[in-house]
Amino acid sequence: MKPLEKLLKKQSSLLAGPRRPSGPVGPPMLPGLKEPSPPLSPGPPDTPCQLLGRLLEQLLGAPRPCPAADVFLDDLILTHSLFLPAEKLFQDLQQHFLGTSDYSSPCWDQSGPLQRKQAVLEVLLHFMKTYKDILQEEESSFKLIKDLYLLVMKDVALHPELEETVVKLHQLLEMAELRVTEDSTASAKQVKPLFRHFRRIDSCLQPRVAFRGSDEIFCRVYMPDHSYVTIRSRLSASVEDILTSVSEKLQYSEEPSGRDETLILVAVASSGEKVNLKPDEDCVFTTLGINSHLFACTKDSLEALVPLPEEIQISPGDTEIHRLEADDVSNHLSTFHWELFKCVHELEFVDYVFHSERGRRETANLELLLQRCSEVQHWVTTEVLLCESVGKRTQLLKKFIRIAALCKQNQDMLTFFAVVLGLDNAAVSRLRLTWEKMPGKFKSLFRKFENLTDPCRNHKSYREVISKMKSPVIPFVPLILKDLTFLNEGSKTFLDGLVNVEKMHSVAEKVRAIRSYRSIPLRLDTESSLNHLQTKAYVRQFQVIDNQNLLFDLSYKLEPNHQ
Repeated sequence: MKPLEKLLKKQSSLLAGPRRPSGPVGPPMLPGLKEPSPPLSPGPPDTPCQLLGRLLEQLLGAPRPCPAADVFLDDLILTHSLFLPAEKLFQDLQQHFLGTSDYSSPCWDQSGPLQRKQAVLEVLLHFMKTYKDILQEEESSFKLIKDLYLLVMKDVALHPELEETVVKLHQLLEMAELRVTEDSTASAKQVKPLFRHFRRIDSCLQPRVAFRGSDEIFCRVYMPDHSYVTIRSRLSASVEDILTSVSEKLQYSEEPSGRDETLILVAVASSGEKVNLKPDEDCVFTTLGINSHLFACTKDSLEALVPLPEEIQISPGDTEIHRLEADDVSNHLSTFHWELFKCVHELEFVDYVFHSERGRRETANLELLLQRCSEVQHWVTTEVLLCESVGKRTQLLKKFIRIAALCKQNQDMLTFFAVVLGLDNAAVSRLRLTWEKMPGKFKSLFRKFENLTDPCRNHKSYREVISKMKSPVIPFVPLILKDLTFLNEGSKTFLDGLVNVEKMHSVAEKVRAIRSYRSIPLRLDTESSLNHLQTKAYVRQFQVIDNQNLLFDLSYKLEPNHQ
């Protein structure tokens, strides 16, 4: 099950969404944007190639800035993968640059070669600016860009007016080339710790950086007896690659013989649920659940696999949260989640919804952010249920409500939602004696928070609140994915072979909303307390129970059913 589905399992209506329309989808309400982007240039839907031609035509000698043309350009670059693969896009751009394209219109035909070349370069520059951080994952696209760049360089002598644009293009290509070179040099690679796989203080205190499929990580792969081998693997590695590394490690270890049988890779959750991973699956590291681990075993030993003891045996008692101040915790939470949110490339949202069949190479950072959201939710539930004293438990509820309020004040709606949903977990909400001791003002505040997270009327309350917020904002990311899913499933990308321009524009508007949330950095005071490093370490490596049956067991031990 995807992290998004796990997080929203309780709120099934969130994934269901409103009724699907039969025709094209118009732009939905966009939280976080005060004013909508200018409308697209009027005109009927076009074929992908005609649409590109119409864009280039709008860019011909257009005064800068030209809002309608700029939005049209951004729309196409953000959504081209839905209807115009990168290879075809660059082939068409090359033909337009060389003057060999079949596209024709009075405006285009009457324009000069220089104007046409400038329009093509403007599209290429915008593509580079949008994709520059992830081009190392798009090797074929990067090669096509360089081929087009070589053509451009040949024309600079004939058209000196292109020089300024070519310099900008060269700088972007140099930056991308540097990233590709660094990422392709194995000896220079830094192995990145993937949180939850290793609980290391030194790594969790470091600022989060974006993961790419070519990055290398350390990972533990367990055996049925809970011994393990540590392997170094690419994040995008296939199951077959992982098993090859495990087999090599076992051959050089002092483990007893008898490992010659074919191994399979299995993800085992804390609930005992097992998922047998197929050999050609890739990017499995970012799809693991909060307390799931990879096991290598033979088919005969599959049934004997059980979760690691530490994932199902957390002893009740006072934990660190009781000693921390709510404002310190909330600031550290928001700061960490801002780091994670900033790591997610805006195009990961499009890939997650529209290109899920590609695997998780392109969406690793988004997957990790969704996992973290689920982790915070279970952290709140776990901490409450580990507290055995009813008095301390009530104080803890008050602290979490204060944390939720402070996160909302920080405009960190992701953490706000996770904390409220954690308190709304059935294993916590049934603790009648605990909630009865809560002061009235806290009960009233929590009811307001529940109303704000209520999915009723397509999250109307939340949308109204976030629409008034200005950057920096950390939105409730699962709702953005739900909106994109509705756009994807609610209308066709092609209408009688022509691109549904309204759908293209609506998807791009969602991405621009994400861009607007991050247009200004989030800066919070996280170092004012004496123990800020301990708080930071605690917040970034929670130990949680994600097995609902175990959570209910703890709940009934605290407060048995009352007649």
